Amino acid sequence: MKIVIVGGGFGGLKLARKLNNKKGIEVLLIDKVNYHQFQPLFYQVATAGLDASNISFPLRKVFQKSKNVRLRLAELKEIKAGENKIITGTEEITYDKLVLATGADTNFFGNQQLAEHAFPMKSSVEAIQLRHKILENLEAAIGSTGEDLQRKMNIVVVGGGPTGVEVSGALAEMKKYILPKDYPELDFDNMNIYLLEGSPKTLAAMSEKSSHQSQQYLTKMGVTVKTNTVVKNYDGKNVELSNGETIPAATVIWAAGIKGNVPAGIDAELIVRGNRISVDRFCKVNGSENIYAIGDLAHMPTPKFPNGHPQVAPVAMQNAGMLAKNFIKESKGITQLEQFEYFDKGSMATVGRNKAVVDVPKPKLHFKGWFAWIIWMSLHLMMILGVKNRFFVFNHWLYKYITYDQNLRLIFRSFEKENGKAMNK
Repeated sequence: MKIVIVGGGFGGLKLARKLNNKKGIEVLLIDKVNYHQFQPLFYQVATAGLDASNISFPLRKVFQKSKNVRLRLAELKEIKAGENKIITGTEEITYDKLVLATGADTNFFGNQQLAEHAFPMKSSVEAIQLRHKILENLEAAIGSTGEDLQRKMNIVVVGGGPTGVEVSGALAEMKKYILPKDYPELDFDNMNIYLLEGSPKTLAAMSEKSSHQSQQYLTKMGVTVKTNTVVKNYDGKNVELSNGETIPAATVIWAAGIKGNVPAGIDAELIVRGNRISVDRFCKVNGSENIYAIGDLAHMPTPKFPNGHPQVAPVAMQNAGMLAKNFIKESKGITQLEQFEYFDKGSMATVGRNKAVVDVPKPKLHFKGWFAWIIWMSLHLMMILGVKNRFFVFNHWLYKYITYDQNLRLIFRSFEKENGKAMNK
């Protein structure tokens, strides 16, 4: 059985690892980058808390001792379902079973100006670019005055989900503990961090307690939280709100929505809200015999989740676990397969130092503050691939906790020489 998996995120990697060295199964894992990225900590890369290498792990290292898993660094261009093959940028690849684990990308809801000027955080590269933008604006602010100074110092975060809450809290801690020491020329009482959320509350998918406490934490940390507030447009200088208000800001972080990365070759009738592909309880694309979708890309209505499952890592990993069991059964000639049922172990978000919220559905429990923060850190450390990565992440966190400092405030630029002088590209 030749299984082609497209995407090395939480779902795709979990599936490949579960099928590793299983007899009768050949696996080809395809991704456009050669490393697994730990998305929940992108915001810490963007705010200089972690290096991108600390939350990235080479895919080939995972399968160094594998007898049946091979990798390709390529980008999926098109699926030819009738011929059981896919087209990448370099070759055509045949399959017996195709698993789409391409995840989701930032959703700007068709607003081209927002897409051009706002900063998403869906990859390590985007997180590094955002870090550069924040630091470059502060460097430029030193020589600025008036509204231009205010614009360079203001930061607007759009979206009050876990990503928006976590990055807002991290920025607030930078503003309090680090930036005034780095930039004594600037008055950081004038720096405003805005969190804009279209719904009535932050962390809307979590409990009422978590939503209320997260907003309390942020407000106490100096973040201006505006709920029931929709961003209408952003031209790179001013954020225009639906109520007519404008906020001058040179940095806008977009965490307001995601959409599935649907490849060409999927029937448009199978694509539903959020750019997700309709699948059955076996993760099989509806109307297909051998194409599957898992994780953020899949839309699987069930009695417990009539609108589909949340687009979070545990869903993708549980999808992968079920699918691996079924593929192994099929390779042995077993026809009785397992249907998917999501087991929700809970949700969590951190706001800052000693500040986090955790919801556990069964038994129904809620934690906040220092204990919730310890739970959040422990679980994230466990999920990171590689002992070395865990060691470095823990060391960075420990160093920051003791010193109140983050030592990765670096701006990388490329230079070229012209007429004997270094010139900024």
